[in-house]
Amino acid sequence: MAKRRSKKAAAPRRGRSIPPNVSMESFLIHGRHFTDKWDFRHHIIPPQSSSVTYRLDTTERGAKGFRDYASGNAHKTEPIYIYDRLDEPTRGMLEDELAGAEGGDFCVCFATGMAAIAAALGVTLRAGDELLAHKTLYGCTYSLVTNWFPKQNISSQLIDLRDLRAVKAAINSRTRAIYFESPVNPTLELIDIAAIRKLADEANKNRPVGQKIYVIIDNTFATPFCQRPLEHGAHVVVHSLTKNIGGYGTDMGGAVIGPRELEGQVLLYRKDFGGVLAPKSAWPILVYGLPTLPLRLRKQMESAMEVARFLHGHPKVARVLYPGLASHPQFALAKKQMRNLDGEFAPGNMIYFETVEKHANEPRNNIKVVDWIARNAYTLTLAVSLGQLRTLIENPGAMTHAAVPPEKRLESGISPAGIRLSIGVENVADIIRDLDLGLAQAD
Repeated sequence: MAKRRSKKAAAPRRGRSIPPNVSMESFLIHGRHFTDKWDFRHHIIPPQSSSVTYRLDTTERGAKGFRDYASGNAHKTEPIYIYDRLDEPTRGMLEDELAGAEGGDFCVCFATGMAAIAAALGVTLRAGDELLAHKTLYGCTYSLVTNWFPKQNISSQLIDLRDLRAVKAAINSRTRAIYFESPVNPTLELIDIAAIRKLADEANKNRPVGQKIYVIIDNTFATPFCQRPLEHGAHVVVHSLTKNIGGYGTDMGGAVIGPRELEGQVLLYRKDFGGVLAPKSAWPILVYGLPTLPLRLRKQMESAMEVARFLHGHPKVARVLYPGLASHPQFALAKKQMRNLDGEFAPGNMIYFETVEKHANEPRNNIKVVDWIARNAYTLTLAVSLGQLRTLIENPGAMTHAAVPPEKRLESGISPAGIRLSIGVENVADIIRDLDLGLAQAD
């Protein structure tokens, strides 16, 4: 015989009442259907929701939720939560914050940055279309474009998007998206966003509806604190939230931010392909990552400038690329595009440099330096990813860009002697001391 709940458990102040003879088993499952304790307006720290599915008062309410979602009109009304993969409160709050930070009409979050990239390209490209992309891409993006898109009958041209004449010549009737990173991973080249948008607009003048070219940029390196590409003409921004925005290296995530016309398609893509960001991963990004982004990046950029200057004058370093250095080939463009909300120059926290080598294709010093740092440095950690509190160092050719064939890496400007640094929040003197000791191992 099931035990009955104690009569001391008060009925809720609103909604359906609790039957006086309900069993304890049922009460422990259902509790109080309605509560005054769930009101986002009263939380200083946003709550973390953990419900896969949501109660629906009527069939019509559920049907309306599905209709609004499928039509892309969910943003026009109060959200009707149905199922986590569609929409839920914690992730929704993060999406609102990210859309506001980038100045977009909407944001849809995904489980990883690659899921976000796949979605942004997936809703703008279809079989028979062509992607125009910069020749230097993150290794996994390169693999997506060269290994998987051909299986969907989507072709790609990978060219130097800094060469605007080449871009104009490469655009053809099948071009549907222009995709790039800026700053580029790992070489920190910059792409002129406004100039690329101008070329896309010229091509779009004579195109029928549904054949528009979209300009899509991966803004992971800069973040919306250092650069807001939509202000410069990009249609769509993608992010790996795992990096600088998340900031602590504890949770993966991705985001697509763009114009209202694409919101419905991106939501449907996430619904049907999955890859949704879990609320438990959205919460730390919302509560810890975004709010501390300016604090972290200001400190990291200040240190990055000092580290870049140190490397620029070091005899064991052949080349340094950092958008904050006047020696950067596109320094003027960096000062134009990379600005924080106060209008201050914000060149980011990423540095790329190459060690001096006797034989360029068989780097010995590069390996000596990185391996010594991995075993002995206190403030530098040999690890992939970026944008964390710790300073991270890696060899892109051997690690993050290993999916790119060696000859393509060379064409893309990724040297076998290249090293990528993600500057953390340690004391900059300690970072420089560890780098100096590491470089002392080079011949």
